[in-house]
Amino acid sequence: MDGMVAAMQGNLALAGAMGFLALALLSLAVGLALRAARQDRNRRVVDRALAAREGRRVEQAAGMPDAAGRIEAVKAMAQSMGDRLEQGRMGDALLPDEDRKLVDLCGFANIVRARAVFVLARTVLTVALPIAAWLAVGERVLLVSGGLTKGVALFVGLALGWMLPKWALLRRAGERRRLAVAELPLLIDLLRLLQGVGLSTDQSLHVIVTEFQRVLPVLGHELRVANEQYARGRTREQSLGRLMNGFDNDDLNAICRLIIQVDRHGGAVQEPLTRFSERVRERRKLDLREKVARITVKMTGVMVVTLLPALLIVTGGAGLLAVMRGLARVAGG
Repeated sequence: MDGMVAAMQGNLALAGAMGFLALALLSLAVGLALRAARQDRNRRVVDRALAAREGRRVEQAAGMPDAAGRIEAVKAMAQSMGDRLEQGRMGDALLPDEDRKLVDLCGFANIVRARAVFVLARTVLTVALPIAAWLAVGERVLLVSGGLTKGVALFVGLALGWMLPKWALLRRAGERRRLAVAELPLLIDLLRLLQGVGLSTDQSLHVIVTEFQRVLPVLGHELRVANEQYARGRTREQSLGRLMNGFDNDDLNAICRLIIQVDRHGGAVQEPLTRFSERVRERRKLDLREKVARITVKMTGVMVVTLLPALLIVTGGAGLLAVMRGLARVAGG
């Protein structure tokens, strides 16, 4: 009896601690929301003053913000909360170097906001999912005891809350890797074409970034980042390091090294690009053949599961019925 009372007291203490933590986070969120609302109100006052000075109507400046403005306000509030959580040792624990590099590889337009939102999402889910798991379990005993059940539920909720944001980033990064592999032949052909008309390496990369961003969404974005880093003073090898090491693709690594070599030593690049393009296309053909072979094997399994029973019934059904009738006659005779 004393053990049960002690266990109940321990569970109540843990639930109270989690409740106080959730209340503290809620208070922090309310405070930040009030601060954002105050800043928005001050901004509207300034807009009204500027509108009056420029002769515009005050009513238009004082109107309610549209949907895009509300979304931007929510994003700004989330970024502010994430920036607060990202500071200090807690920020280092919530966003280690591995996750920081993963956020950079996902190709977000605003990296600072993406990091802040990731930290905020991980914090909220890490707190909310264990509480939800605790409440979902309730007094049910799914394992040996109620305490063990609640402990496992808390651990599962904590693990899911910690890993769900990272899994989402891993999925986005994997999709970007697949798109980069698909865009690589077109990038090689564009480089070969632009080098053939007499453009330098810098000019070729600039044209690809500015004119072919739509057809090369992933590689175009990465080359734009590389060009910006190169313009700030980094070497070509340093600026292309993220493109070489982040996508885990040997062909992409080779084309980046070729660009670095041409930028450093010069020389004709059309013939190496032509051979490289042929090799990449041949590898893609082999990959497609392998994919077709896998689909053929899968379809064979589907046909065996679905068509073989019907084939056995059609071919062996008449003989089976004849045998059954013969046995019935023998038994009746």
